[in-house]
Amino acid sequence: MISSERSVTRADSAFRWPNGARVGIIFNVAYEGWSDGQTPGIGPMGNPLKPGFHDINAASWGLYGPVRGIWRALEIAARHGIKMSVMTNGVLAEKWPETVRAIHQAGHEIVAHSYGMDIIPVYLDEAAQRENIRRTTGLIANVTGAKPTGWISPRGTGSPIHARLLAEAGYQHHGDCNDDDLPYRENFGPVGIMALSLTMDVNDLPSAIRYGNNARALLEQFEDTLSACLTRETVPMFFDVTIHTHVYGRPAGAWVFDEIMKRVSGMKEVWVGTREEAARHADKSIG
Repeated sequence: MISSERSVTRADSAFRWPNGARVGIIFNVAYEGWSDGQTPGIGPMGNPLKPGFHDINAASWGLYGPVRGIWRALEIAARHGIKMSVMTNGVLAEKWPETVRAIHQAGHEIVAHSYGMDIIPVYLDEAAQRENIRRTTGLIANVTGAKPTGWISPRGTGSPIHARLLAEAGYQHHGDCNDDDLPYRENFGPVGIMALSLTMDVNDLPSAIRYGNNARALLEQFEDTLSACLTRETVPMFFDVTIHTHVYGRPAGAWVFDEIMKRVSGMKEVWVGTREEAARHADKSIG
């Protein structure tokens, strides 16, 4: 048991990414699954069924991720030689192990994403949170042979004690926060864990499902965000480019992920890496 007392150590304006870059970009893929009998809380039709009825439409929509979407995301990343951070639920390692193994073998970071999208830490007591961490970690490790070092909860929503429990379990970084432009260290006595905001500015789910934008709008949002970071801002920062395998893992949206990767490949002004790489670099830089 580690200390429950929390302190925070943040990076300052002198921070730089590898190769001296002031701006960092992380490509995330949300590879998501649900527990038996559970479905996405929203579906492509937008009008939820009456309570108590299993939404076959939403369930089938979510299953596109393991059937097709994850493979398309992996193909795009391979084309550009970019390593991604892939948020992966334990249930997918259980039911679709070949997909999780392929992510790992391609050299991408697997970020633990709870057992299922319906298992959100804030709803659980401490014992259940510990068990969810143990179960999810074990399922992924059993398939890949390596324990994940990073965690992002569904909705990016942990609990008041979840970061401490992750640190206690040996995790090195988490994304259950949204309060900084840079990674920072959460300290629990002598044990720490890096926190990397899960930025939502370039994310297909809110853009397409919540706001009803077409795919090109996400590309425009990326272009405007990158331009602002490079030409208007003077401080160091990073931001995420995130797609979900059941949303923009489809041809109508995957082309945007492809195009964004194409545009940043070889850019000297930015650093591109995984959340694990970002956490390790920042941990050394913060001191």
